[in-house]
Amino acid sequence: MNRAFNRKKDKSWMHTPEALAKHFIAYNAKFLGNTEVDQPKGTEVVKDAVRKLKFQRHIKKSEGQKIPKVELQISIYGVKILDPKSKEVQYNCQLHRISFCADDKTDKRIFTFICKDSESNKHLCYVFDSEKCAEEITLTIGQAFDLAYKKFLESGGKDVETRKQIGGLQKRIQDLEAENSELKKQLQVLEEQLMIAQVPPGNSMSSKTPTDIFDMVPFSPMTPLVPIPASNGSAPPPPARPTEIRRDVFGAEPFDPFTCGAADFPPDIQSKLDEMQRQRWRGSKWD
Repeated sequence: MNRAFNRKKDKSWMHTPEALAKHFIAYNAKFLGNTEVDQPKGTEVVKDAVRKLKFQRHIKKSEGQKIPKVELQISIYGVKILDPKSKEVQYNCQLHRISFCADDKTDKRIFTFICKDSESNKHLCYVFDSEKCAEEITLTIGQAFDLAYKKFLESGGKDVETRKQIGGLQKRIQDLEAENSELKKQLQVLEEQLMIAQVPPGNSMSSKTPTDIFDMVPFSPMTPLVPIPASNGSAPPPPARPTEIRRDVFGAEPFDPFTCGAADFPPDIQSKLDEMQRQRWRGSKWD
């Protein structure tokens, strides 16, 4: 690793080896972002990247956007960039892919490192802003490299291959978690659509015959009249018909103008009507 800072040989590291080898050191910082660079190292390379990201950040700040805060977890395996609240890993920069690390001597709050992306194989420069810990974070990354190199010599190079496999598995786990989260969202959308489309049993209005304001079924010449079932579900009984025909005080059947014609009167009534007609004729003749 190339470092843009000097460390005296007699200067001790800030953290114990166990803290970086078995655990990690966490820092909070503001993340200005990352940008592609054409070289894996160099002070001028990171300076150009810092100027570019600072300019982009000023534009976003003028639009009301704040610089996002992140948590850095540094160990001999790499630098993880996480959301400080949800602890979701945003970037996992493996140590053997980091080629350059430096803090800005003109701006004490800025520190950067260059890492080769595992998918695109492009070199990306990550830029951070820490008001008090910029130099300390850079030194911690340097100590992690020093411990990782010693471990590499002790293991005869086998540890590097193991870390690569672990890094690949971690990347695969992140991809599966992202895919699982997307599938859950799609499933939730489908369930909501199914609930909207599904008609609850017993509440369907399509099976109920429409009625008028008197709660009666409207008559339609296109459809036959069907008796409405009783409340218990059985068919209604046919209308009762009278067993005997009623007669008036004269002993005759009631007059029905719709069924009786001119010569359909009973004989006794018909004879009386004829007599009345004859008397009327005689009176009119004498007049």
